Amino acid sequence: MTDRITVLVADDHPMFRTAVAHTLSTVIDARVLEAASQSVLESMLAAEPATDLVLLDLTMPGAIGFSSLLWLRAEHPDLPVIVISSNDRPRTVRRAQQFGAAGFVSKAAPVEALGAAVKQVLDGGLAFDTSRAERSPEDAALAARLARLTPQQFRVLMLLAEGLLNKQIADRLGLAENTVKIHVTAVLSKLECHSRTQAAVLVKSLDLEEDDGVD
Repeated sequence: MTDRITVLVADDHPMFRTAVAHTLSTVIDARVLEAASQSVLESMLAAEPATDLVLLDLTMPGAIGFSSLLWLRAEHPDLPVIVISSNDRPRTVRRAQQFGAAGFVSKAAPVEALGAAVKQVLDGGLAFDTSRAERSPEDAALAARLARLTPQQFRVLMLLAEGLLNKQIADRLGLAENTVKIHVTAVLSKLECHSRTQAAVLVKSLDLEEDDGVD
């Protein structure tokens, strides 16, 4: 690689972002951007559309489990994402791949593992432990339903899941209340949900707490 790579590290812990930036400096010539929340991630990518890779934590403010990954796949489908998480249960790894990540690195892994994963993904490959990345029909179906949403509809869904009313969602997103009503109707239809509560339960299924059972 002769061109300098731009990598966005999305994690809410400053010390971890610094450690990742240091690791990257030892393996590639990278310009490292940082985001500490979902909203900063969105604005950063809007300002830096030529970003080459995102290293994504799953527990940032503004995110519910895999919601940031699904947002990235919808909004930036050609941008590879490596999930970096302390929750490295087999189902979490499998879901990361099912929902479109290019790789998964446990925060408990040695730094060499991150460097190897970054190189592999930047070379066009995937970076998963294949013995732990078995696919699930249920997660495939969920990912397909969520992929039907536009980026704005996905934002509406996330706020709907917080229990916000249409007027509150409109205020948060700077939209007319009638526009939000249209989005909510479209969201429920695309997700095959009969109520706002059912849609909120679907979003809850993205939470990492769902991975705490026996795998």
